[in-house]
Amino acid sequence: MSCRQNKVETAVYQQPKSGQYQCGDSYFYTETDNEFICVLADGLGSGAMAKESSEIVINTIKDNIHITVEQLVQRCNRQLSGKRGAVIGILKIDFSAQRYTFSSIGNIGILTIHENGKKKRNIPNPGFLAGYHRPFKIVSDKLDSTMNFVLFSDGVRDKDISQYFLLGRDVQQVVETFKAYRSGQKTEDDTTLIAISYRE
Repeated sequence: MSCRQNKVETAVYQQPKSGQYQCGDSYFYTETDNEFICVLADGLGSGAMAKESSEIVINTIKDNIHITVEQLVQRCNRQLSGKRGAVIGILKIDFSAQRYTFSSIGNIGILTIHENGKKKRNIPNPGFLAGYHRPFKIVSDKLDSTMNFVLFSDGVRDKDISQYFLLGRDVQQVVETFKAYRSGQKTEDDTTLIAISYRE
């Protein structure tokens, strides 16, 4: 699945855990005149109950896309009180400020790929969201005029992240290559990979 909007192109690969019909990962992205936002949520465990928690996160984000990343994490945490819980990653790109901001909690990873090809894998905050107070860090930095991001859930393994093709600028090609690379392999966890390309 791929979507081209004004400044951002997004492509997604998703596959449920082997033996499951429903993926416990949920995602959402949208672009407005001023910003782009993407969220990836992984409900704890797998199947329907995991999907319920991850969809709570998505619905919360959809209803509050214009507040800060920090406020979004806090609001999602409150909404997950009494539920199984979820781990999440949220990325926001502010076009006017020329900055990107993200936070990830649990096993949602985020790669930043700069204009010069330099790749950085960011370490998520530990734990998960389930209504309890939890400190977490927010990363914010200046955008390059051309920049890529990759969000991924725990079904994407360390050796997958080291693959050179993830550095590609064409996000549709990144996702198609990842799909071919993983073809025929047993999936031990729900797997979602979201490739995002920003052009000023």
